Amino acid sequence: MLKLRIITALVLAALFLSSLFLLPWGGFVVFAGIFTLIGAWEWANLAGFKSPPERLIFSVLTATAMLLIAWYTGVFDGVIVLSEMRHFLLISVAWWAVALLWVQGYPSSVVLWESRWVKALMGWVVLIPCWLSLSYLHQGKDGALLILLLMATVIVADTGAYFTGKAFGRHKLLFEVSPGKSWEGFWGGLVACLLLALAVNFYTDFKQWKALFIVIFFTALGSVLGDLLESMVKRHRNVKDSGSVLPGHGGVLDRIDSVTAAAPIFTLGIILSGWSL
Repeated sequence: MLKLRIITALVLAALFLSSLFLLPWGGFVVFAGIFTLIGAWEWANLAGFKSPPERLIFSVLTATAMLLIAWYTGVFDGVIVLSEMRHFLLISVAWWAVALLWVQGYPSSVVLWESRWVKALMGWVVLIPCWLSLSYLHQGKDGALLILLLMATVIVADTGAYFTGKAFGRHKLLFEVSPGKSWEGFWGGLVACLLLALAVNFYTDFKQWKALFIVIFFTALGSVLGDLLESMVKRHRNVKDSGSVLPGHGGVLDRIDSVTAAAPIFTLGIILSGWSL
């Protein structure tokens, strides 16, 4: 199983990096959109739409919403308009603030979102802003590097939390949502991300270092929330993985759950602070 996980991870990394640095902007938008729609197919099942026709309808509706948002924000014109992008990001970040309350209140919060229609709407505000954020970042001069920094923050937060929690974890973070996560791991992941920010600042001689640290800090917090939200929905649905499309890893959602919250927060931070690498 470990060998299969490693092989799948290497293939995914190669595929992602190739699309990030070799594809033109439009090609990357489509690439990210395909993964978003696979995630939508998996989310439909988590939401309670179990039959293939129901899941297909949800995926088609997701694709339609993506096309409408692409038209509104200017994707079809070859550039995403900043003002429209800011609107969607503010809505997305506000939603994640609500999601934090739901995650903290689980299982009592189930009464607010157990309807499959509410979970369907939840899937759209989880997946679509993430796709739009990656599309917006990629269009800039340093877009590929910014996305790489976003992904590095998510990976470092997860890796730091895993090893710190493994070594020192004693106090559970949210046992009802994710029994394996600890407060020690949580803080270890945040410290690791701040060290990442320090390294980026050192090697790039970054002038806006305060903005860099703040953006990475809140991006790391978002990555934890994205992971916990999917864990909560899976726990309520009583499934271990969101799917089985990735050998040894489960579903696409199991790999991008942290990014779904981290990407809008990171992108809004970039826009509000006005910095780039």
